[in-house]
Amino acid sequence: MEERILVIDRDQKTLDSIRRELVVQGHDVAVAANGEDGLARARSTLYDLVILDPEVPGVGGLEICRRLRYEGQAVPILMLSSRSGLAERIAGLDAGADDYLVKPFAMEELLARSRALLRRYRGGFEGLALRMGDLFMNTATREVRRGSQSLSLTAREFALLELFLRHPRQVLTREIIYEHVWGFDMGGESNIIEVYVRHLRAKLEARGESRLLQTVRGVGYVLRES
Repeated sequence: MEERILVIDRDQKTLDSIRRELVVQGHDVAVAANGEDGLARARSTLYDLVILDPEVPGVGGLEICRRLRYEGQAVPILMLSSRSGLAERIAGLDAGADDYLVKPFAMEELLARSRALLRRYRGGFEGLALRMGDLFMNTATREVRRGSQSLSLTAREFALLELFLRHPRQVLTREIIYEHVWGFDMGGESNIIEVYVRHLRAKLEARGESRLLQTVRGVGYVLRES
């Protein structure tokens, strides 16, 4: 599967070399050379991995990391820093990074660490099971349960619910949902998302269960326990 990776680094040569290697590995790669651009990209698109320089100009890398975690983004973050001290490593991990690699680095090690974080995020074969509270989905068998009750979903309902389960507690905008479930933006006049959310809620709450699929007025939707 083609994963989306965002690389935020102050050095253009580093950006170019990482992008080139990741593209060869079959990934869809976006880059940013400053914090504002990087943060905007991270908020507007769902990435599978963020590679982040803590010393990027503008909004610093540590602040980007903190904001993404505060906003509920669970995307794995690999810090890529020229500072090797213990205090800097601890600061990066405390800000929410999942791993820390010191510059200069061997490209083979960066690729290996990226693969490890992507496996952890997608969960390998065990990651076929997605859960939120009493909601369970197996992406291989396409089984969906709420508690002990099996749910029958259409292909589009399944894709929509899978998107939310892969990004729990993260507010997803209409644009993100259109792109990942329908593959294009249907425009502001379409109410197709509302229709499918209504269908999903009816199935998820058929026996009086609590609401998991919440509306964030004026923004989008989020899957979280009340």
